[in-house]
Amino acid sequence: MKPAALLGFLSALIVAPAVADETGDRLFRERVAPVLEKRCVSCHSGAQAKGKLALTSARALLAGGASGPAVIPGKPDESPLLDAVAGDPPEMPKKGDPLSREQVGALREWIATGAHWPEQITLRDRRFDGETWWAFTPLKRPKAPVVHDSTWERNPIDGFVLARLDAEGLTPSPEADRRTLVRRLSYDLLGLPPSLDEVDAFLADDRNDAYERLVARLLASPRYGERWARHWLDVAHYGDSHGYDKDKRRDHAWPYRDYVIRAFNADLPYSRFVREQIAGDALSPRDPDAVSATGFVAAGPWDFVGNVELREGTVDKAKTRLLDRDDMVSTTASTFLSLTVHCARCHDHKFDPIPQRDYYRLQAVFAGVERGDRPLPGITPSSLVYALTTHPPRPIHLLNRGDVEQPGEAVEAGALSCLPGLDPVFHLKSPDNEGARRAALAEWIASPGNMLTWRSIVNRVWHYHFGRGLAGTPNDFGRNGESPTHPELLDWLAVELLENGQSLKGLHRLIVTSATYRQVSAGDPAKTLKDADNRWFWRQNRRRLEAEAVRDAVLSVSGALDLRMGGPGFDLFQFKDDHSPIYDHTARGVSDNPSVRRRTVYRFTPRSVPNPFLECLDGADPNLNTPARPTTITALQALALLNDEFMLSQSGEFARRLQTQGDGAIDLAYRLALARPPQAAERAALAAYAGKYGLAQACRVLLNTNEFLFVD
Repeated sequence: MKPAALLGFLSALIVAPAVADETGDRLFRERVAPVLEKRCVSCHSGAQAKGKLALTSARALLAGGASGPAVIPGKPDESPLLDAVAGDPPEMPKKGDPLSREQVGALREWIATGAHWPEQITLRDRRFDGETWWAFTPLKRPKAPVVHDSTWERNPIDGFVLARLDAEGLTPSPEADRRTLVRRLSYDLLGLPPSLDEVDAFLADDRNDAYERLVARLLASPRYGERWARHWLDVAHYGDSHGYDKDKRRDHAWPYRDYVIRAFNADLPYSRFVREQIAGDALSPRDPDAVSATGFVAAGPWDFVGNVELREGTVDKAKTRLLDRDDMVSTTASTFLSLTVHCARCHDHKFDPIPQRDYYRLQAVFAGVERGDRPLPGITPSSLVYALTTHPPRPIHLLNRGDVEQPGEAVEAGALSCLPGLDPVFHLKSPDNEGARRAALAEWIASPGNMLTWRSIVNRVWHYHFGRGLAGTPNDFGRNGESPTHPELLDWLAVELLENGQSLKGLHRLIVTSATYRQVSAGDPAKTLKDADNRWFWRQNRRRLEAEAVRDAVLSVSGALDLRMGGPGFDLFQFKDDHSPIYDHTARGVSDNPSVRRRTVYRFTPRSVPNPFLECLDGADPNLNTPARPTTITALQALALLNDEFMLSQSGEFARRLQTQGDGAIDLAYRLALARPPQAAERAALAAYAGKYGLAQACRVLLNTNEFLFVD
């Protein structure tokens, strides 16, 4: 900007407020600000403002953008802002309809009269004011839909699915056979193949409720908690080391992992599960389980250098603490609420009604929290858990552009203001009480009136049973996420969970006993043309076993699986303690050690060096929240499944399990690995292969079949 123009602009913005009359204030507040907030601020705000032009404050407008000033006070025809919105055709806004004649007129009049901007006015994105996004609507039980033929329905889930299938011109698929169902249920609920006895008993059970009895037995198994804890630990981004440059061990992180397993097995009411993970130590300080539960807040990566080695009082130290709290805030919000709250750290959320102030209120909740080992009350004095540790809360300020060197007003601990019916203000008797802040947030999240909490968890459970959620983005219910395919079903399930003891086992039972779940996974060309992605659930989805389930299934089939539960994790690497610890996954012979044959959920999980076998099978990265694992198909996977030391070792174990069976070895191998006997041609081919190359090589082939690696 030329000096003369800059001087004129400064005069208009700085001098004008002193002499502006009530008319100028009213023009800006009532006619200009609404246009800027509804149509401009969403793109032109924050550190990533389009064209480097922010339209949120007088100061930002004065700074201009990459092309110079957007407004020349008193000269609307020379102001690029007006030219952009009033051109033919207009350049701006990029999205949505052009500004109306009245809106353009308001901007023109404002600029012509000096572009007066009242003092202390900061604009924010108000695109969504007055609108109600589906995720923020109050929760209520929808009425069961009316369908043309209800004979297919086994429970209310099916009515909602069938109504949508009718509307899309689709019909459901037939029910899967019993062998498929017992295998599907066993992997879904336990993460393990069914035992021979389990298969035989189910096939022989001719009672009308045989399937329901099988479901009940599986839900009562201690293996259920191990299976579903693995899913939860993905979302919590649990790991057994710190990550970052010095990826030091966390040898006491495992009590949190064991807490999650016990909580699922005990069918802890979901609201209690939520409360304990955020504030268990504050709510039940003498309960070792409740204290262990707070490992959730500390589960993510932690910068040892920044938190331990950096000097107090430095900018870098302040940045480290800001990022550490950001991890706590974002993990809590995405896990329990399915919201991307962290997007509001530098500016009001671009897509969802989450102002920057709300983000920093959540940061204030964790202002007195750090991570570290803490003693467990009562189990011995040496019993420790890596969880949150507490100290007096530090002051939290709203940071301009998320910059610790630009602190604004102080904020108190609180929650989100976008949920109708829930007060975002905590009204604490002692605002400086650290535990009271987290307890208040825990109550706010676990409230029956928090529609996000209940929608989020039922969507996650549905996702793990079908391979996709009713809403396809489990961690993002906002406008950048996917809207639910069956919103009424999602709400019905949420209310059902809330009003029936908050039992996750009850939710599982409801889902897996539905006709929707029991369908075959086979495709249909005509239906695929209408719904190739199976968004409307006209069949079950065929799914590949995730990395841990592959390893556990191989150990189970070979007879080597050690079912001991709990305690410190086992190392699938050779460890060397150094300035930066070394986790050597290439060391030979590790997989042959009997101590590493427990379920994979119990392995020690370092963040810096992933296990190569599990990583190539799309294992979750413990540095990241992983609400949905990708399923890739690569040559590396085929090579690992065929040649990894673990697979070779377990093929030998599998052969030793079979060698006493004589001519029945091939039949038993098929029944153990695939839950079915071989066909005559399969038996002959594999027997011939075993005769030529050995039984261990035949087992190796069987463990590499698609039928072993996928669940129909």
